Amino acid sequence: MIFDLGEVSRLATPDMDLRLKEARTAQWIGAMGEGLLYLIMIAASVIMLLPFFWMVSTSLKEPGAVFLYPPQWIPDPIDWSNYTRIFQVLPFSRFYLNSFIHAGSVTILQLITCSLAGYAFARLRFPGRDTLFMGYLATLMIPGQVVIIPNFILLRTIGWIDTYQALILPNAFSAFGTFLLRQFFMSLPEELEDAARIDGCGYFGIYWYVILPLSKPALTSLTIFTFLGQWNNFIWPLIVINSVEMNTLTVGLRTLQGQYNTAWTLLMAGSVLALLPILIMFFLGQRYFIKGVTLTGMGGR
Repeated sequence: MIFDLGEVSRLATPDMDLRLKEARTAQWIGAMGEGLLYLIMIAASVIMLLPFFWMVSTSLKEPGAVFLYPPQWIPDPIDWSNYTRIFQVLPFSRFYLNSFIHAGSVTILQLITCSLAGYAFARLRFPGRDTLFMGYLATLMIPGQVVIIPNFILLRTIGWIDTYQALILPNAFSAFGTFLLRQFFMSLPEELEDAARIDGCGYFGIYWYVILPLSKPALTSLTIFTFLGQWNNFIWPLIVINSVEMNTLTVGLRTLQGQYNTAWTLLMAGSVLALLPILIMFFLGQRYFIKGVTLTGMGGR
């Protein structure tokens, strides 16, 4: 059947005309609101990226061009030598290695300890389980600065100051990571565990063959959170490390800032190089990271 638009318009009542106008107005307002939202998001993104752009720009400037007014957003000329000089001025490769050992070891240990504790709190049934979990979770309310001195005294007593053990072991456990994984584990169907138990799996077998393979999003989220936090950790390495050879990137770059002078171009070049592993890790694990954050907390029995 073919409709004549002219005939439809002629037969339209005033009420229908009014409804059509209201629908078009609502559609126009919705499109304008969506466009405004995109503009706000673009403006916010530009504002957030400005410090990063300024860091990259400063790392490519000559030392005398840092304080020019008006500021140079695009260096002229571009000086790439800052990225090679940073390795000559400081043992930057050693700092990089120390940061990787520190952040990587803490991340691996937290994945092990938090996943085991999260599995126990989510699936094992024993007296006082919930009370113990709430007490463990309450440690999140204790500021980290409170335990710095007791931890330092303990490490000094056992002779671990200025060692990798001092950097790694005090951070090998995390109440936040345990909570994150416990909530994700509780969202997994118990029927899968029942099937594995019928096939002869014990608690550890269920944890290894059922729980962990299904928990890649949550484990990836914890990996990114932990690695990022430890890679950027400044206070704890500053306290327990004394020698230059054991410095991490955060502490090593701090040596470029003096009381009366700061090598801004070298500092920004080192900061750009220090940021690269974080960007690579986030882009590689972005899909799992978003999925893990979305799903965590859906289960709550």
